[in-house]
Amino acid sequence: MKQHEVRVHRSDEDFAREDELAWQLARVATDPVAVEDDVAEMVVNRVLDNAAVSAASLLRAPVVAARSQSLAHPPSRGGRGALVVGTGESVSPEWAAWANGVAVRELDFHDTFLAAEYSHPGDNVPALVAVAQHLGLDGAALLRGIVTGYEVQVDLVRAISLHRHKIDHVAHLGPSVAAGLGTMLGLSQEVVHQAIGQALHTTTATRQSRKGAISTWKAHAPAFAGKVAVEAVDRAMRGQTSPSPIYEGEDGVIAWLLDGPDAVYEVPLPEPGEAKRAILDTYTKEHSAEYQAQAIIDLARRLHREHPELADPANVVSMVLHTSHHTHVVIGSGANDPQKYDPTASRETLDHSVPYIFTVALQDGTWHHADSYAPERAQRRDTVALWRKVSTTEDPVWTARYHSTDPAEKAFGGRLVATLTDGSTVVAEIAVADAHPLGAHPFTREQYSAKFATLAEGVLDPSEVERFTRLATELPDLDAAGVRALNITAPASYLAGVPLPTGLF
Repeated sequence: MKQHEVRVHRSDEDFAREDELAWQLARVATDPVAVEDDVAEMVVNRVLDNAAVSAASLLRAPVVAARSQSLAHPPSRGGRGALVVGTGESVSPEWAAWANGVAVRELDFHDTFLAAEYSHPGDNVPALVAVAQHLGLDGAALLRGIVTGYEVQVDLVRAISLHRHKIDHVAHLGPSVAAGLGTMLGLSQEVVHQAIGQALHTTTATRQSRKGAISTWKAHAPAFAGKVAVEAVDRAMRGQTSPSPIYEGEDGVIAWLLDGPDAVYEVPLPEPGEAKRAILDTYTKEHSAEYQAQAIIDLARRLHREHPELADPANVVSMVLHTSHHTHVVIGSGANDPQKYDPTASRETLDHSVPYIFTVALQDGTWHHADSYAPERAQRRDTVALWRKVSTTEDPVWTARYHSTDPAEKAFGGRLVATLTDGSTVVAEIAVADAHPLGAHPFTREQYSAKFATLAEGVLDPSEVERFTRLATELPDLDAAGVRALNITAPASYLAGVPLPTGLF
């Protein structure tokens, strides 16, 4: 990897296009390096993971609304269209990217990478699959595109913080999808450069979507970035250009939206000819909750067995989770969001409340993507009483571990200090989630397949789970027809359980 320096340049400076970050990202996208076997294996795992969480979300309101919108847009003239998740129907590819992206993101249950910024790199996949289906591309092309999408997003996330300036993390997703599409389509560096600039310019938005009373837009934001990136690539292919330099310009993203005119970033990028391996640094979720809650859920499950007395609010004075700055201020009490302690809050809010998540996992000894968020579960009197006794605090040690670049040190957990009414204390900690590569039970293909089968139960026919699993495992060798079939289909009777809402289209 090489470190590419990124800083703001005045308009009157002599700044070569070849030094722009967007140009360098386009270089990575157009470098025809081979996909290594372990990387291809992990891509298959994440395709299965996305299918799993999509199946479980098919009847949820944001997914139904996005599906309804997409079905109003038949295939465009440039290809066959792309399939809408859960259905066998084809629509224009950007709208398939939209509907399928919402389905992947809705439950907050797929893969993650955390560094200077947050990300869910699996959000790259729906747009890439949609365009591949529309244009009749094979599995090898799709694989290369997905690998680039992960590489570009992870590299940006390692170096450039968006949330510090209240910019939503999908501002890294628009460029990564555009880059992945460039790889998959074999576009020139010039075209990819323009598409990346447009995708970034049109996907910068505030983090209010993840603050306070969190709305259904949380699921839509990544899908919107994917849809916009598809449209940006289309415009760039037609010869249209983008604001430049989009990152480094004196009125650009860094100068006015991020760290300002004096900022300097070091973005790690593969050298020419170097394999793209960033997907191997990402990790998926065993539980449907924000990633920084994954290890905390596992800690709570352990305490449920080892210290059942903690589940009764009558026994507890306080429970404090000592954790990283990110966890404290984003999903902890340091966010200063009263909604995080509101038993009538939305599911989107509760899955960003680690005091709630810890309380329920502690009392139940388990975590379920639907039952753990049910209104009757959130409003249970003993749960509310215990929940109000749980808080977070930043611990510099955990903050340092969160930001560490050493995989053996990097951690997203914390330490619990519980004070009981009898004067005793319980102290316990966890560094990484059980499913993490360094956790107690790391996810392998077996766990990814089991997650898919579990979440698809009652949604997809077993034969459909088997069919899709077989196709996904063959992804690198699929022909165009195989890629076309890379979509889960639920029984029409199941989808009819929730009527499609109407709107403008």
